[in-house]
Amino acid sequence: MTAPPDSTGISVEHLDMVFGSYVVQRNVSFRVAPGRIFVIMGGSGCGKSTLLRHMIGLIRPAAGRICYDGESYWDADDNRQTALRQRFGILFQGGALWSSMTLAENVALPLGLYTGLSPREITTLASYKLSLVGLRGFEDYLPAEISGGMRKRAGLARAMALDPAILFFDEPSAGLDPLSSHRLDRLLLELRDSLGTTIVVVTHELASIFAIADDSVFLDSETRTAIAWGPPKTLRQHCEHALVRDFLNRGSGAAGIGAL
Repeated sequence: MTAPPDSTGISVEHLDMVFGSYVVQRNVSFRVAPGRIFVIMGGSGCGKSTLLRHMIGLIRPAAGRICYDGESYWDADDNRQTALRQRFGILFQGGALWSSMTLAENVALPLGLYTGLSPREITTLASYKLSLVGLRGFEDYLPAEISGGMRKRAGLARAMALDPAILFFDEPSAGLDPLSSHRLDRLLLELRDSLGTTIVVVTHELASIFAIADDSVFLDSETRTAIAWGPPKTLRQHCEHALVRDFLNRGSGAAGIGAL
């Protein structure tokens, strides 16, 4: 698929993801509009998390471009890449919190590294970020002392520490009970609506996909490319590919694809 021409937001253009002789995905193209929630979806092993790692600068693509507001990340020099990454906030699957640091210390870490704020200002701002995700009063807790859902929210507070323009999430609902997952989905919607944050989410959870996604791309593990792009509710009914319709209708009484 080919993304429409536009210099704003995020553009992934004809991306090839390859490890040695193994092709994960080829010729992947899509666009993420600013201030929207975009979901990368597909079955297990199709390359969703790998695509995310390419987008945040951890893996160089074999071919193609990833552009932020029209600027190609992988064509930029090291200093410019660093500047672009400072616009990102990232939440990995496990939260990736430092276990020996309190929640406040985890959130304060990027503030201490990348700002000129005083220690008192950093402490105040870290507490504020934790309050935004419902963790006021938990500043002095260690990650092991709180629940999985709370750790995800603490990871989100740290991802938000530098007021990023773009937030990336890798399976944010993984391992969470339905209530905690719903609360996290609601928090992402609040971030989009109140701050205008662009959010990219890797997930295969249908409840989250339909609750939060403005737009999406579907990666197919068989053809090893993106075979659908658009709002999930539209794709569920009208996508030309039965695989995508089945994926989005599983559990609803339609024919399922249990292997996914």
